[in-house]
Amino acid sequence: MANFIGDFKCKLDAKNRILFPAALKKRLAAGEIGFVVKKDLFASCLVLYTSQEWERQNAIIRAQLNPFNKEHNRFLRGFYRGTAEVELDASGRLLIPKELLVAAGIDKDVVMLAQDAKIEIWAESAYNASEEDADDFAALAEKIMCGSKNVAE
Repeated sequence: MANFIGDFKCKLDAKNRILFPAALKKRLAAGEIGFVVKKDLFASCLVLYTSQEWERQNAIIRAQLNPFNKEHNRFLRGFYRGTAEVELDASGRLLIPKELLVAAGIDKDVVMLAQDAKIEIWAESAYNASEEDADDFAALAEKIMCGSKNVAE
């Protein structure tokens, strides 16, 4: 499984292609060029998974949900809506479907934010606007990483 890290400024070309950063390409398994891209559930960005990671995510979903349950089925429909398979072309570019770019507000300047097994694809302006205040982020980190325990203990 690929382990991605870093953020990379990229450009979307006239044909909706993004040159995949060389540093991220090095982290791919040998011969891996296939990905799945979808709209993020929580933010105005896209999420790119390697095919292997996408299968792992699907296994988690399958273990949690029953497609014959009406609410579960509604979730599945929303989760998979707009999902597309993409791959690196011979020049190392990803062709992103236009409707996904529009949904995420991506037009030219792009940031690819690598987070372990996934890569978020942001419009650069939205990415910059999403940056949290350092104190707010520190409080969030404390809340998540320490739970209800007092850090001073």
